[in-house]
Amino acid sequence: MDTGATHVPPFSPEEAQRIVGQLQQPAVFLNMTHGWPVLGWTAENLRERLEDRTIRFRLGRKEETNVPQFETQCAYVEASMGQFLSWLKDEAREDVGSFYDYPRSQFWAYADYKYIARMFAHQPDMFEDVKWDAFGFEGRNGKESTLWMGTEGANTPCHLDSYGCNLVLQVQGRKRWHMFPPEDTSKLYPSRIPYEESSVFSRVNILRPDLGRFPAFQHAGAHVVTLLPGQVLFVPRHWWHYVESLDAVTISVNSWIELDDDHVARVGEAVTRTVVCAVKSAQGDGECWLNPTEEGVTSHNDNMRYINLALRACAQQEKTKPTLRSNNPTKRDSDGRIRSDVRFGPCLLPVPRLPPPLQDGGDDDMGPDTIEESPVGTDDLLECLLHPDVVAMVTRLLLDKQRRTPITPR
Repeated sequence: MDTGATHVPPFSPEEAQRIVGQLQQPAVFLNMTHGWPVLGWTAENLRERLEDRTIRFRLGRKEETNVPQFETQCAYVEASMGQFLSWLKDEAREDVGSFYDYPRSQFWAYADYKYIARMFAHQPDMFEDVKWDAFGFEGRNGKESTLWMGTEGANTPCHLDSYGCNLVLQVQGRKRWHMFPPEDTSKLYPSRIPYEESSVFSRVNILRPDLGRFPAFQHAGAHVVTLLPGQVLFVPRHWWHYVESLDAVTISVNSWIELDDDHVARVGEAVTRTVVCAVKSAQGDGECWLNPTEEGVTSHNDNMRYINLALRACAQQEKTKPTLRSNNPTKRDSDGRIRSDVRFGPCLLPVPRLPPPLQDGGDDDMGPDTIEESPVGTDDLLECLLHPDVVAMVTRLLLDKQRRTPITPR
């Protein structure tokens, strides 16, 4: 029997890129990553490659609450892969480093958002282990990717990414993705606090929602999938997602694919940064409102410069030919099912939508007897000023103003 047969992916690079450009909903690609060396990046393998180099881990409490556990509420430690694995295996007699103060029975750990280009700068040949050119993105590899490694229970708070669409390869263990379409934004109660550039967070704990505070969430329906090793998940632009690790160790690698509409989104993000920094700095709360991924508060002059740079980039982009078309707004049939020009099959699976989490007695109108009056705070004001719909309107006004009269920095 011939055991040397070459594996042929179900889609050519050109076909895969066309599908990514046309998909209206999350989908899972199967049998596209056969032979990718990155599939050998297990935790044990990474320990050998990284040796004694330290990684920053985010530590969250294993507790059931109806409040999201944002990154600002987590602890952080620097540790080697060897120390991480010893802690994971409860090897008390081994060196667990900074994990010593965090019992594994009470905490989960997540090394999230690790740029592979920085993590393996000492081994640049590893970039070639990630082969996004199989999806039609020539030259894209690990250098344009990030790595995520967590323990059971580790999670990313529900949020949407302002830029691009997302391709996610599962390497080790299983992760469960809960995704909501852009039209569910108002039901997810968006917030820019904590502030992170390009991330809009939901105030809802989607696994244990407080429907008393967030009644509209009961009408949102999540698209849910458990991603297995070797599978690639496509997340369309502006889809909300909450991600949780299901196994003792999970590792995934992703890459954000740039889209034409990102130029417009960058104007909105520059506006958001300017407003958040101005209001929160004046409030005098220090920097506790900044996500740990942010390096610090930028000055008003710098923020205005970012706005003008983004506006000029937008104007320049309008003169050039688009490279990858942004996904169109989601189209649905009369029964609510998403319509798509893409033909699904055994190697391209749509992520199913679950029914909304309706509960007995749930009602958007809670009635005057159940409403508790409380003063409006700074974060309440920012939630209104920086609602995605408001930011989109301000962005359109600025772009219209620039088209009529070129804007000069002030």
